[in-house]
Amino acid sequence: MKIISVVGTKDTGKTTLVVKIVRELVNRRFKVGTVKHVHGNLDLEGRDTWKHKEAGAELIIGSADETFLTLNERLELYEIINMIECVKKLDFLVVEGFKYSNYAKISVSDFNDEFTIKQVNAFEIEGDGLKSLVDLIEERSYSKLPELNCKECGFERCKDFAKAVAKGEIAEKTCAMKKEKSIELKIDGAAVPMNHFVQTVVRNTTIGMLSSLKGDELKDFEAKTIEVKIKGGTIEKTY
Repeated sequence: MKIISVVGTKDTGKTTLVVKIVRELVNRRFKVGTVKHVHGNLDLEGRDTWKHKEAGAELIIGSADETFLTLNERLELYEIINMIECVKKLDFLVVEGFKYSNYAKISVSDFNDEFTIKQVNAFEIEGDGLKSLVDLIEERSYSKLPELNCKECGFERCKDFAKAVAKGEIAEKTCAMKKEKSIELKIDGAAVPMNHFVQTVVRNTTIGMLSSLKGDELKDFEAKTIEVKIKGGTIEKTY
């Protein structure tokens, strides 16, 4: 899931541009989600869900033709991204706000930092200009940072690598953590990146353990996908 943020000062067209970008990405057959940074409370005083929160509920979920949830606390962007990855498989996440995040940004005002890939007029950009902007978003936006600082990409920090991707100096696929697909580790649905050495240890240890077991279901297991789930100290194995 690639992440692009639309940033700018108040009343400069952030929402206007988010809507345009989402529509163009959807027209290109991508699955898109959005996150908006707002000030104050989301729920309206007096509504049923507001009463639930006032009663002390930390998580409130409303379900009808649509489903929404409210957490009675502020989440950082990385926590929101982790939660979204657990709920829905998306191609792009378009974020309105969070201008100090380490993700690629489109600015609709005079804001400009090392992750800003373009400054545009949200109200005027249309047609070919919008298509070119979304082409740039496809090229220079990137997914959740591993934050391992493994240096295998040639940069000291994942943040420095991300800046280079945003500037078009390097492709995201060159990240060592993103090239390794043989082992996937998830905690409560959120992917946790592992470097090549750790993946090799986990893979060889697991296969070595299975090789010592007996049973028809273990025949030719090397060619199958192996899942190990740990819950409360117990292990469930699925082949």
